[in-house]
Amino acid sequence: MSQEIERKFILSKIPKNLPALKIKQGYLQLDKKCTIRVRSSISSTRTKNTLTIKGPTSTSGMSRYEYETELSKTDSVSLFKICHKPIIEKTRYIYLYDSMKWELDEFHGANQGLLIGEIELESETEKFNKPNIVLKEVTGEKKYYNSMLQQSPFNSWK
Repeated sequence: MSQEIERKFILSKIPKNLPALKIKQGYLQLDKKCTIRVRSSISSTRTKNTLTIKGPTSTSGMSRYEYETELSKTDSVSLFKICHKPIIEKTRYIYLYDSMKWELDEFHGANQGLLIGEIELESETEKFNKPNIVLKEVTGEKKYYNSMLQQSPFNSWK
């Protein structure tokens, strides 16, 4: 099982003309010790369906263990039927900044208007530069976890 180390930020905007994926994801289990997610990532050339199991988040909010495996389309469709509702829908843009890959998410549906940027790191102490589209760091703020956005969508916060 690999360890995912990432930091998360609220963004002011998404730069134009970036490569994009349409993402649909649902949760089969929502627990602070273990979340189980089904995801379909759709690009212009392919659809990838995955099942991901994530362990508890570290005290820093930056890292947790993660296991991911690819699913068939049939299994993905079946699993989405039993996921908690609503399903998270977003467009993910890939942004290279200062030789680092950022994943920029523009949420749709009940989370419309939320723009989140994430950067995966090799260690919790790795240094990096932030692009000027970053407004605020929200690493470790549980309400910004996708699993929490499913339970308490952004548009219900107001």
